[in-house]
Amino acid sequence: MTSGRGFSEDMRLAHVLADQADSISMERFKAQDLQVETKPDLTPVTDADRAIEEQLRISLSRARTRDAVMGEEFGTTGHGSRKWVLDPIDGTKNFVRGVPVWATLVALMDGDEAVVGLVSAPALNRRWWAAKGVGAWTGRRLENATRCTVSGVSTLGDASLSYSSLSGWEERNALDGFLDLTRSVWRTRAYGDFWSYMLLAEGAVDIACEPEVSLWDLAAVDVIVREAGGRFTDLSGTPGPAGGSALATNGALHDASLRTLGTATG
Repeated sequence: MTSGRGFSEDMRLAHVLADQADSISMERFKAQDLQVETKPDLTPVTDADRAIEEQLRISLSRARTRDAVMGEEFGTTGHGSRKWVLDPIDGTKNFVRGVPVWATLVALMDGDEAVVGLVSAPALNRRWWAAKGVGAWTGRRLENATRCTVSGVSTLGDASLSYSSLSGWEERNALDGFLDLTRSVWRTRAYGDFWSYMLLAEGAVDIACEPEVSLWDLAAVDVIVREAGGRFTDLSGTPGPAGGSALATNGALHDASLRTLGTATG
């Protein structure tokens, strides 16, 4: 499996894809004629979501002909061991309401491992990225970036916890454990979606968790958190972004968070 600087060209391609996505999303953000529909899972989708994913798929079909592609809006195409995972707009509800906290997520998976991840939030004028073995970074361009490093907080009582919402915890029969975690930490805020994980990678938040999420929500943030020095698992403690839930920490707080949540297995 390729590692280190072997992913540099893929990282550059991810930035090109993000530039394309930003151009489309910013043109449609707060547009008076924005088209919004409700999907079967009762979540919103806009014409911007679909236009972004369509454009990124076209670009990948030209630049990475052998790679598979998975996207939130149009499913999976191709059968390669390398797979690009796309979330055209993470935070669509914010996008629809004019809240600037939303982003395009682009990830590359090599087998079951996320090896490249990029999060672009153009309304915040922020971008984060990482590749296996070369660290996590934030800035506007590859050539002008600041390295991301998780915090050194080592006790729950000093920790800042971010989450998306309370919905989903009760369905997992995990609401009591989640509330126990919120009572154990110093501070809680619902920054939500990608933003929780990027703040964690920068050291501003120490724990982030969600009870129900998809691979396209997590693949990019997984590698960014890990390359920033953190730890990323599902709520059972299994590493990786494919478990349908997420617990990300600075590493030092992971085991204590799992114990408090009471969701770990094994």
